[in-house]
Amino acid sequence: MRLGVIADDFTGATDIASFLAQNGLPVIQFSGVPQQDTDATAQALVISLKSRSCPPEQAIAQSLAALAWLQQQGCDRFYFKYCSTFDSTAQGNIGPVTDALLTALGETQTAISPALPVNGRTVYQGHLFVGDQLLNESGMRHHPVTPMEDSSLVRLMMRQAQGRAAVIPVARIEQGAAAVQAELAALKAQGVSYVVLDAISEQHLLTQGTALRDMRLVTGGSGLAIGLARAWGSAQAAGEAEAAGRPQRGRAVVIAGSCSQMTNQQVAAYRQQAPAMAVSVERCITEGAAYARELCDWISAHADRPLAPMLYATADAQQLQAVQLRYGAARSSEAVEQLFAAVAHELKARGWQRFIVAGGETSGVVAQSLDVTAFHIGPSISPGVPWVRDTQQALSLALKSGNFGDEQFFARAQTEFTYD
Repeated sequence: MRLGVIADDFTGATDIASFLAQNGLPVIQFSGVPQQDTDATAQALVISLKSRSCPPEQAIAQSLAALAWLQQQGCDRFYFKYCSTFDSTAQGNIGPVTDALLTALGETQTAISPALPVNGRTVYQGHLFVGDQLLNESGMRHHPVTPMEDSSLVRLMMRQAQGRAAVIPVARIEQGAAAVQAELAALKAQGVSYVVLDAISEQHLLTQGTALRDMRLVTGGSGLAIGLARAWGSAQAAGEAEAAGRPQRGRAVVIAGSCSQMTNQQVAAYRQQAPAMAVSVERCITEGAAYARELCDWISAHADRPLAPMLYATADAQQLQAVQLRYGAARSSEAVEQLFAAVAHELKARGWQRFIVAGGETSGVVAQSLDVTAFHIGPSISPGVPWVRDTQQALSLALKSGNFGDEQFFARAQTEFTYD
């Protein structure tokens, strides 16, 4: 058995790779679909795409290309990984990509399991919760790209996809894997394509993993990977995988591009501990490369501090709306991403070796600018956020989804680990 994972953004890929490695599956993660021969000798192969918020037809094309490459490597089980807050709109992209993958594999049913209880994402009666709030009552309601205005995974799937959806409730999950498998078979006979699985504890994910271990395609957040890896992996393999990704010594920088509530809290806390510089969207747009060099000079001037200097483009909902009204949402986002890419590229040339990055889109562009195409998964900083180490270069990265980690994440990433 080889597991092939198709993740719709960069940090989401790292998130699931971390849980697979921790729970016993050796993992290699790739940035995009490899275009040449590369080392793929691991039990799980994870491909990160940038398909979460692009047009659905582009997301489908990218995902099918990833599927084809994974099949060529001998994978026979597949996992479509999306965010634990189901980031998508009524047009997609989760539903259309799921349909395309099912069709390509000749399958008619899959699981929908975004739950990650350790990070406060649970599913009850088919509704997705963030902490103690329904998804549509949480901060995700105001997401600038994919505002989540419904918590019902059944309704969300049926708006986006072509088939029928149903729920296996927590009471049935607690009856064990055999009961879940029987329910899946009954729903399949009724023509249900998308089966939403409740989960309010890690034990429910372990039950799901056992029940779904032979399903050709599963979909979800990273939590289901815990159950699947436990069903397939070993403790010895988990230790070996984390050792390969242990961070190395070298100068570090923190780059925060997410505007999520947790990243805002993390930035606020870290500003009290280390040098910090807010990024000007206007200067990103008007000055470009010159502004990037100025920021790199500032980072270099603070390189000898106990904690790494930080650049941040985080903003609360009101500030973000003002920026988007003035410059346009797409233009603002692209300018900041291009700036961070230029900064990371220049810092690498100056000898920086450790990059701590917040935000899925930001992580993707930083990794691309560093020419990171494949890496080993190391020890976890927070659930779903490991250190990773490039397979070819002397680079270590910590790549964090916006809402992951605790308030002291940036500092702990630098102080709690043994470096090579």
